[in-house]
Amino acid sequence: MQSLALSLTFAAALLLSVGLKYWLAGRQLRHVARHRAAVPAAFAGTVSLSAHQKAADYTQARLQFGLLSLAFGSAVVLGWTLLGGLDALNALVRDAVAPRWGTLAYQLALLAAFGLIGSLLEAPFDLYNTFRIEQRFGFNRSSLRLVMIDTLKGLAVGAAIGLPLAALVLWIMGSAGAWWWVWAWLAWVGFQLLMLVLYPTVIAPLFNKFEPLPDESLKQRVQALMARCGFAARGLFVMDGSRRSGHSNAYFTGLGAAKRVVFFDTLLQRLTPAEVEAVLAHELGHYKLRHVPKRMLTIFGLSLLALGALAWLAQQQWFYTGLGVGPNLGAPNDALALLLFAMVLPPFAFLLMPLASRVSRRHEFEADAYACAQADGRDLASALLKLHEDNAGTLTPDPVYVRFYYSHPPAAERLAALRTAAA
Repeated sequence: MQSLALSLTFAAALLLSVGLKYWLAGRQLRHVARHRAAVPAAFAGTVSLSAHQKAADYTQARLQFGLLSLAFGSAVVLGWTLLGGLDALNALVRDAVAPRWGTLAYQLALLAAFGLIGSLLEAPFDLYNTFRIEQRFGFNRSSLRLVMIDTLKGLAVGAAIGLPLAALVLWIMGSAGAWWWVWAWLAWVGFQLLMLVLYPTVIAPLFNKFEPLPDESLKQRVQALMARCGFAARGLFVMDGSRRSGHSNAYFTGLGAAKRVVFFDTLLQRLTPAEVEAVLAHELGHYKLRHVPKRMLTIFGLSLLALGALAWLAQQQWFYTGLGVGPNLGAPNDALALLLFAMVLPPFAFLLMPLASRVSRRHEFEADAYACAQADGRDLASALLKLHEDNAGTLTPDPVYVRFYYSHPPAAERLAALRTAAA
């Protein structure tokens, strides 16, 4: 009875989340289409009609393709769970690996096989997005060769980092007793903090080139801003983002002494030095206002709750049978529990997205206000407008869609707040 109840609950949650996503996407598509013919009054004279319509078309193309990807992904999840796909894969890997190499090797092989199959299933969608949608709107600058190299590098890095971490977690699950989830959480938190140090210095350079900021005048301007804000970074770098995409961005990465500021080369080509300073002041605002540690603590807290729930569910037979998997009798079920929990959680967690998006948008407003105190708010406004145009972000999103998905305020709301703050 419990197995059937879980099956029905999971199916209902999945269908509800998919239906809600389709409804939201439909609202966004209709809203953007209705406002495609004219530039909004707030942007008249600053955004051309052609740029506005390009953003509308890009938004619609991505949404329509996203709906196709969503339908396929949901079918895959059902295939893995209620239709028995994971059960069949588990039996195949267990019988082939466990008798010869042991139960830990079997569980790692199961995780690796699941991840590899998932990557292969997603590959056609990734390629279409890159070489049809991004190419159509002038953003793609990658070649098929570069994409394949990036994919192979990603698989190698994922195996080199993910398999040892998975082995550690599985070992903890099997040997640390009833409170294994606390120790696993501590290991995961430690891993996340370690990645904040290693990613900018070891992993990211495997995929992009990072060169010291060559513009001395801009460098001095940026360093003066950071000194005013009490921020220290190990270096200012320019990343060859144009090698793969025409999108622009700038970001902070790293932890402690490993913090660094990274500018996309496309961003430096597009913005004036004053605008670059204003964008950087916004990013500094996130650090100064402690948005980053607040988000990290929230994620760490939620992950602890999730692992606690997993620890209880992993002991229930109906958790496996209700999701289409027969639990192992002569081998551990830890890897199975991890995979099932990872597939079950998203449909339920989706309902929390409006809250997370709201907090993120509030942080963006706060960082904008901080930037206005450290730089010229008019420069930040003009920079954001350029970036919005360069990235083909729609100026007319549906308000309900915004409340669910937008981690940043819509351009109209954000620029109106900037004008108030600058005044």
